Amino acid sequence: MDMRTSGTEAPYYEAEGAEVALFEHAWRNKLPVLIKGPTGVGKTRFVAHMAARLGLPLHTVACHDDLTAADLVGRHLIEDGRTVWNDGPLTRAVRHGGICYLDEVVEARKDTTVVIHPLADHRRSLPIDRTGEVLQAPDNFMLVVSYNPGYQNFLKGMKPSTRQRFVSLRFDFPLPAREEAILIGETGCDALLAKRLVSLGNSIRTLKDVDLEEVASTRLLVYAAILIGDGLDPVAACRAALAESLSDDAEVTAGLMEIILASFGR
Repeated sequence: MDMRTSGTEAPYYEAEGAEVALFEHAWRNKLPVLIKGPTGVGKTRFVAHMAARLGLPLHTVACHDDLTAADLVGRHLIEDGRTVWNDGPLTRAVRHGGICYLDEVVEARKDTTVVIHPLADHRRSLPIDRTGEVLQAPDNFMLVVSYNPGYQNFLKGMKPSTRQRFVSLRFDFPLPAREEAILIGETGCDALLAKRLVSLGNSIRTLKDVDLEEVASTRLLVYAAILIGDGLDPVAACRAALAESLSDDAEVTAGLMEIILASFGR
């Protein structure tokens, strides 16, 4: 398939396996997709890439604790003294087509995510209680959600009744050769710098007995490569993009700096 659709170039994405083909099969068969994996490994970039590849509008919702069903579906607002209904992003996607992407869906309240259930099964419909409408999703509508299963807890796990409505893709940290290709493709850095940054990232990911909520993501390695490519000292770039971004604890940051200095110190 041509990587350019509707005049839009697909954002850079380095495929790992069959995820592109699986997504396209799901799209053709009107199946919703769940993407799970750690922070910063390319879940959102992949969805943007596929939307452009398929020539579809992309409606993205960054889910959070305060997200309500009305934020997704819509609400009545007062405009010029009149009460006017305003569609939310989910409703706009169902009315007009495209991909509706709920990023980190488990961050939303469970009573909010229930509204996607009839869209994620054979009904492909969206009831809007406040207007009395029941919208039928058009053929060019697709529901995609993502979450980080390694970060969830008892209160923020995805309910089986929700998870089993989706076909699922698991994303993980790329193998070194692929991650190096991502850094080169994303930033234009040279192969040696890409190799050193990927080696650094993997060193941080394999640390034992270190209090890190999240380890070094591909996204942070990209940030470091961008800063270095713009002329910033590599140690300073890695401190800003990695050590300080991964922890607020002075001792943990100092330990990360030791690894960075071992990789880039002179």
